[in-house]
Amino acid sequence: MKTLAIVIAAGLLALSVPFWGTDYAVSFTTQMLVFMILAYSWNLIGGYAGYTHFGQVCFFGIGGYTGALLVSKLGMAWYFAVPLAALMGVLLALPLGMAMLRLKGPYFAIGMFGLARVLESFVLGFDSLTQGGTGLYLTPLSDMRPVYFTLVALALVMMIGTWRLDNSRLGLKLLAIREDEQAADALGVRTTRLKVGTFVVSAIAPAAVGALYAAYLGFIDPPTAFSPVMELTTIAIVLLGGMGTVFGPLVGAVALSVVNELLWARFPEGYLAIVGTLILLAVLFMPRGIVNLAMKKGWLPAGRGLLRQLAREDSRARPRPERPLVDDAKRAQA
Repeated sequence: MKTLAIVIAAGLLALSVPFWGTDYAVSFTTQMLVFMILAYSWNLIGGYAGYTHFGQVCFFGIGGYTGALLVSKLGMAWYFAVPLAALMGVLLALPLGMAMLRLKGPYFAIGMFGLARVLESFVLGFDSLTQGGTGLYLTPLSDMRPVYFTLVALALVMMIGTWRLDNSRLGLKLLAIREDEQAADALGVRTTRLKVGTFVVSAIAPAAVGALYAAYLGFIDPPTAFSPVMELTTIAIVLLGGMGTVFGPLVGAVALSVVNELLWARFPEGYLAIVGTLILLAVLFMPRGIVNLAMKKGWLPAGRGLLRQLAREDSRARPRPERPLVDDAKRAQA
């Protein structure tokens, strides 16, 4: 119940921002929500299943261009274009997951990164439809609040979905794949089907967010849709908050967004180097993220990943019983 109360409180706070905040506060929260949703999606396949990669931006870009083309070319309303963009993410992720998830470790990560660059080149070259490097311009929305509220709703869905996953048998199977995929397969876990399914689910929200972001900006181009910085920021958020946790993407998105904004205002020329150094220090001294540290202190409810970790540490620290001397004597006589 404590977890659900935190989710509800975060949702109510985000929903209230347009009613009391300035335009700057709404814009800042919108950007934070975009990265939070991307982080929660990446956390499913990277944090729980253990398949880290650099290709989440593929689905963001495809969703963004799908939504932008439907709005600009067909005159479709953005709230109809967003579900179709999410569907396009599924159609891309299904064959892609069946092919790419045969790779493991750095091969999967680099393969997904290469795919993002291929899609960016394709969009640049297919300028008769996508306008190439010029980008697509959409009619600006008169009221941005519906887009904002849709982002809040999507973020809440991702948080609640991750909470349910963390307390389900499915989540336990994904953690088993992360710890030892061969052992999980030997125990009867359908690892291939589970990996592909998780990969497809993790592509839905980024594709929808890409269409929402294009509607919010009123513009999209290849560097925006397939930005490596956006991908790296998403991964940094999960690492900073805590991989394979319910609140890791939430805490990481809030912390990194606030630090980025404060440092950008004070050190516009070198803030990226400072942020990178801070993330490096955080990963070195808090390798399991802020949330796992808060769980150990009792500030947040402990998730299944932390309980498993504490159980392993306890079993390693527990002294082994000494063998009786009688047994040693019998072995010596034998």
